[in-house]
Amino acid sequence: MPPSICLLRLSALGDVTHVVPLVRTIQRAWPDAPLHWVIDRAGFRLLEGLEGVTFHVYDKASGLAGMRALRRALPGRFDALLQLQLSARANLLSAFVPARRRIGYDRSRSKELHGLFIRERIPDRPGLQHVLDVIGSFAEPLGLRQDRVEWNLPVPEAAREWARAQWPEDGTPVLMVSPCSSHARRNWRAERYAALADHAAARGWRVVLCGGRSGRERRTADAILAAMRAPALDLVGKDTLKQLPALLERADLLVTPDSGPMHIANAMGTRVLGLHAATDPARSGPYSDRRYCVARSDAAARRYLGKPASALRWGTKIEHEGVMDLVTVDDAIEAFERYRADHGR
Repeated sequence: MPPSICLLRLSALGDVTHVVPLVRTIQRAWPDAPLHWVIDRAGFRLLEGLEGVTFHVYDKASGLAGMRALRRALPGRFDALLQLQLSARANLLSAFVPARRRIGYDRSRSKELHGLFIRERIPDRPGLQHVLDVIGSFAEPLGLRQDRVEWNLPVPEAAREWARAQWPEDGTPVLMVSPCSSHARRNWRAERYAALADHAAARGWRVVLCGGRSGRERRTADAILAAMRAPALDLVGKDTLKQLPALLERADLLVTPDSGPMHIANAMGTRVLGLHAATDPARSGPYSDRRYCVARSDAAARRYLGKPASALRWGTKIEHEGVMDLVTVDDAIEAFERYRADHGR
């Protein structure tokens, strides 16, 4: 009998995307294994329909009452819980998931009393590792190894039809701009996005803006459009989380800070011009291809923390006011031109 496994990872969109290859690794080894996933509403909206997985949605606003309700909804005791999140809330929530084995992070990455809620740990490997590789190492206590990274996100055909309707298939390369992270200090200045977008438009590219429905995203998009000389297609706030992967799939190149759309685009096979100063692309950049990222995290670490990025503890962020100003327009244009040189666009 394959083991019954529960994964606990609530957020954010990029990180739940990083968990999908772990799901695929488990499914390749045990196609009939009962897989359950405790997730938040946004993650569920993105991944609903992921085959072979039963989702249990936890509303963060529901507090302890929601945790007790989750416990009642679970089918019983699992063979293994993979506690994939280090936050205090997620650690407490994990106590409501009955499991024979409770597997969590190694000691060097643990925080928020994580060690009190687990009994086993993933291997402790020193040095910088990408988040996706760290999550993938949760397969190892199960006797598996993530030797292949596979997503196959569940994207309905209706979502692809919607994405295809947004602009014509006329051979024009597309630079998509997703300007906002959920962490405000990771975000680049609107006028710099506009300068990069105008450069792309002058090279014959179509510019498309995408983003969510928050006031900050709308204001940022408006500021970019106001600063641009060239026209752009404004799709900010117009897609759903099911349509977002299909939209990103149609882009040739996505420019974005460290954000959920970065990792969703990567999972869909789209190249990413990642803007990194507050975070290290080696840890949290687009997993498959970081050739077109701007990496200023080492300069940021030296300026704000007094040490090189290589000396920082895993997971350290450099989210200081003004840190993203270390990424210049020239940096981004150079990365864009690297993409053009490689792809003849």
